[in-house]
Amino acid sequence: MKFAYRFSNLLGTVYRRGNLNFTSDGNSVISPVGNRVTVFDLKNNKSNTLPLATRYNVKCVGLSPDGCLAIIVDEGGDALLVSLVCRSVLHHFHFKGSVHSVSFSPDGRKFVVTKGNIAQMYHAPGKKREFNAFVLDKTYFGPYDETTCIDWTDDSRCFVVGSKDMSTWVFGAERWDNLIYYALGGHKDAIVACFFESCSLDLYTLSQDGALCVWQCDTPPEDLRLMAPRGWRADLLQRDQDVEEAEDGEKEITVRGTATPAEEEQKGKVKYTRLAKYFFNKEGDFNNLTAAAYHKKTHLLVTGFASGTFHLHELPEFNLIHSLSISDQRISSIAINSTGDWVAFGCSGLGQLLVWEWQSESYVLKQQGHFNSMVTLAYSPDGQYVATGGDDGKVKVWNTLSGFCFITFTEHSSGVTDVTFTATGYVIVTSSMDGTVRAFDLHRYRNFRTFTSPRPTQFSCVAVDPSGEIVSAGAQDSFEVFIWSMQTGRLLDVLSGHEGPISGLSFNPAKSVLASASWDKTVRLWDMFDSWRTKETLALTSDVLAVTFRPDGAELAVATLNSQITFWDPESAVQTGSIEGRHDLRAGRKELDKITAKHSAKGKSFTTLCYSADGQNILAGGLSKFVCIYHVKEQILMKKFEISCNLSLDAMEEFLNRRKMTEFGNLALIDQDAGEEDGVAIPLPGVKKGDMSSRHFKPEIRVTSLRFSPTGRCWAATTTEGLLIYSLDARMVFDPFELDTSVTPSQIRAALRQKDFTRAILMAFRLNEQALVHEALESVPPDEVEVVSSSLPEVYVEKVLEFLASSFEVSRHLEFYLLWTQQLLMQHGQKLKARAGTLLPAVQFLQKSIQRHLNDLSKLCDWNRYNMRYALAVSKQRGMKRPLEPLGSEDAAVSDDDEDSLHLLGGADEEKDTLS
Repeated sequence: MKFAYRFSNLLGTVYRRGNLNFTSDGNSVISPVGNRVTVFDLKNNKSNTLPLATRYNVKCVGLSPDGCLAIIVDEGGDALLVSLVCRSVLHHFHFKGSVHSVSFSPDGRKFVVTKGNIAQMYHAPGKKREFNAFVLDKTYFGPYDETTCIDWTDDSRCFVVGSKDMSTWVFGAERWDNLIYYALGGHKDAIVACFFESCSLDLYTLSQDGALCVWQCDTPPEDLRLMAPRGWRADLLQRDQDVEEAEDGEKEITVRGTATPAEEEQKGKVKYTRLAKYFFNKEGDFNNLTAAAYHKKTHLLVTGFASGTFHLHELPEFNLIHSLSISDQRISSIAINSTGDWVAFGCSGLGQLLVWEWQSESYVLKQQGHFNSMVTLAYSPDGQYVATGGDDGKVKVWNTLSGFCFITFTEHSSGVTDVTFTATGYVIVTSSMDGTVRAFDLHRYRNFRTFTSPRPTQFSCVAVDPSGEIVSAGAQDSFEVFIWSMQTGRLLDVLSGHEGPISGLSFNPAKSVLASASWDKTVRLWDMFDSWRTKETLALTSDVLAVTFRPDGAELAVATLNSQITFWDPESAVQTGSIEGRHDLRAGRKELDKITAKHSAKGKSFTTLCYSADGQNILAGGLSKFVCIYHVKEQILMKKFEISCNLSLDAMEEFLNRRKMTEFGNLALIDQDAGEEDGVAIPLPGVKKGDMSSRHFKPEIRVTSLRFSPTGRCWAATTTEGLLIYSLDARMVFDPFELDTSVTPSQIRAALRQKDFTRAILMAFRLNEQALVHEALESVPPDEVEVVSSSLPEVYVEKVLEFLASSFEVSRHLEFYLLWTQQLLMQHGQKLKARAGTLLPAVQFLQKSIQRHLNDLSKLCDWNRYNMRYALAVSKQRGMKRPLEPLGSEDAAVSDDDEDSLHLLGGADEEKDTLS
């Protein structure tokens, strides 16, 4: 088995912090999620996370005007120059300080970053190869406090910078004679946003206290004059500020050089005048203004507030168009697409991402991740959906193809501890700390069963038998296993015998045996048909944390507190092997740890296990940033995946940073913002989530759950960062099969010309190049598919089925590939049944691909059939109103044709049965 698994997508997190951006075509939203960036395609209803990561959480993203390049800057000041076309990193750069915002000029030749109290302008990377992609052009000084926002004029001649010192500064991108810099006041709080008017130097500035100032410039952009290089240096050295109080009480700051104001006016210097000042909170209903965006073509201003309310205004008249409350948390970022129709909002408090179409007043996208960390996940039997449960008590179901959550269940009142699907794939069973086990229906999206215990108890795990009739849950405080009937909801039995909390449950897929793991260092096997008596008791050397059966039910894997994974034969209760995983975990050292990572690793262990779809390998993860995949038979480590490199999380580094060490101890122990005398409280041993009452809470990296997809093509992990999906990357892997020197592309094409299709297909699969396999299969005429499929050797049938399953997702030749699938299964069905265990992942992958097309086609056919019936019913009603005109033979013939067409359109139901 090739372990070419690569990171493919991040689900469960849609927005963390930073600024949102729309792509140049206006159809996609670029959202920062932790130290990664996700692109949400709103037209095609898909989300995709770029395969790159920064060292810290992303703070700001700048997008080039053509949408090909992006500059991603993290909290530490490290920047990545990313190509959005090939989705790869082109250049690394360090700004040597925390960057607040970055913005490209409209012509794409420059970009400006605000860092500290300065603004720096760089030459934008071109489309040719350069030794240094970021070349500093100028550094602009002026503000006395941190700079917060940037905006450019349409012609890229000037840009404006807002600051926390309540001033706004207009700078020239070139050395203009009549505009070097211009400072504007008039606000009583920090500047949140500033915008130029379209094709003008007129300005709008917004401050945190909800004030909007409208500034008019007396000079159009085309009247800016280039100056001699000497005058630029002289004016920079002589920056005297002159504060003039106008008659109406407005505050205006002008910059004066060596000349008098009268001489400046004669020279035609740029001058600003405040036309109006508006306030958002006239009635006192709204608190601080937190984000704003302006669309210059439609003069649309969108403002967001700390209360979760946003406003749409038309400028410069300040007419209110729309007002709505979308959340109870502060709005952190706002973006408007190129057409001005869609507005994107990001709320970092709850991790919400909303796209609002303001004209129709409807949501284009409404997504929210888990408020707290995700704890558990489960794949549906066909691999199309992933269900996740979190500490916030919510159960979310995600579509693996689109990456979006399509239903959220909120019935649990406490944290969800375990999630599982039934064998049908339409029922989700969850356990929770609120003392209930609930069953949710994915047809009607409702909670149709609630299982409870006679005495209130907290459930830590749940399992459903292969038939879907029996539900079992383990208690954390009463040390018992409860058994219910799914049909009636009645409690059938209570299994006692464990002397510690139940940590895991697993049903044998092949037999009616339930395995329960406990902290009492035992695993008990209960026989369902023998009145739930204990069949065997497996004694281990340490507390048991996880238990799982192999997909064929012939082996049991157990993870214990001493970092060991042991394998058992469930029939004879004999241990068949063990893996020592302590050295593979490599746990990091937390900032507040008093011991080294080497010693703290002795207390770490694997907390979740999962077999691969073929049962040859096992995934293991726990209190570490690594996920290990082991070969079960050889008992060796095959590969170790580093799930995160985000230093914003705790326990990421093996050694403490010596720059953070002082003579008084670690700087992390000093809580500068806290007013308590004791400073930072050191967490007690065993605290999982950290001290929530602390003002600065740094989440610890951990893997809480692992699951392999039933198709065997990918696996998922719930971590501190979200739901990570790793998929097989077959694009760059050369993996020939029984290759010899006679198999070449020219020989394959020669066989196709001679119409020797079987030999051509066999050679194409031996060379194993996707393009050649595609060409060989599609060269077979449809009437010869039956003959060719029957002549294929049994070894190649599995490879053809896997290729067909992957081709269903991208190819338009649906009927042709369905014909191939049908003939292969009909001709080789009996032989394939003998190898059902090894072929199961390929068949499930095939079923998943066909099911997706079935769902799409059946909806379309149903829609057409209902419309045709409606049209026929309307025509009959109109015909009854005309009794004098008899129904002719032609009309009757048309009606018969309509019935035939309806019968053909209604073939979707028959196709459903065939595909099933």
